[in-house]
Amino acid sequence: MFTGLVQGVGRVAAIDRDDAGARITIETPLVAELDSGDSIAINGVCLTAVSLKDGAFKADAMNETLTRSSLGDLAAGSAVNLELPLRAGDRLGGHVVQGHVDGVGTIVDVADDGFARRIRIEAPRELLRYVIEKGSIAVDGVSLTVSGLDDGSFNVSLIPETLERTNLGNAGAGNRVNLEVDVLAKYVEKLMAVDR
Repeated sequence: MFTGLVQGVGRVAAIDRDDAGARITIETPLVAELDSGDSIAINGVCLTAVSLKDGAFKADAMNETLTRSSLGDLAAGSAVNLELPLRAGDRLGGHVVQGHVDGVGTIVDVADDGFARRIRIEAPRELLRYVIEKGSIAVDGVSLTVSGLDDGSFNVSLIPETLERTNLGNAGAGNRVNLEVDVLAKYVEKLMAVDR
């Protein structure tokens, strides 16, 4: 389990693809806190770190992951958000993020708003039904508050800290981003359907 509070931005050193999936090599100082077999969220996708050495780790992404997320878009040099899993006793500063990406959205507009930056993201309708204004959503693994919503998209506003500490600071129109809706909304929907 994660909180959506990114702990570092890593750099893709290599991505090796074949018919079976992809092996992604990521350089990051966070490798010092990892053991082989540990979970790590990469742009909001929970993967397993393996083959740790020389300031980098590798992670395997199966075809399902590459299809459902934007990890298939990565190339050498791409910046990725990284978060280690929540430990018992840690503060839950964001919201409950599982690292199970629900789908991919596309940034359609970026505008400065004072010291903040407003981003509008088009999202699949099947995900937007779980999104509410002032609710939480994970965008590339970053816990954000929904600041606006319409039939095809939602807005989030990023403070300078988020712009500096995550890859969203360089995001622009046309970028695809991983989306994970609030898991509580999905549980409520399931429970309501059972009661009918």
